Amino acid sequence: MSITLSPIGREDIKNLETALLIETLFRKDVLEALKDPSQRITWLTSLGIAAGALAREKAKMTIRQIAEELGISEATVRSHLTGKTKAGQLVRETYEKFLKEGVTMKSLEILLSKDEINNKINELENTIEELKKKLEELKNLLK
Repeated sequence: MSITLSPIGREDIKNLETALLIETLFRKDVLEALKDPSQRITWLTSLGIAAGALAREKAKMTIRQIAEELGISEATVRSHLTGKTKAGQLVRETYEKFLKEGVTMKSLEILLSKDEINNKINELENTIEELKKKLEELKNLLK
């Protein structure tokens, strides 16, 4: 898996998004926050969205394009990209670490095999999709 910090195509975006998400998830402070079951889904969702937004920003997508692709509001995209959210701050720090140290999947592969990484990504994507559906249901109830 090759990872570029300036993605050009969909595969590059997905690879950068994945690297940002996984590297951020394995920070000690994030792992500690994930121990709280009441915060776990919120953290995973926010980190996933922040990683997706940053990877797409680096691919020169507009705020509107990012929002449409991720199924979130432009305000949410801006909040993550400007670091107004904790998830946005953490993912940005991970990106800056990649800039300084380069991106290597070696450390990630030591923690998880590639199959496990793919399984975790699928789990996270499923969780995000479930949360989107629940949010949509809540919006419809509030109308």
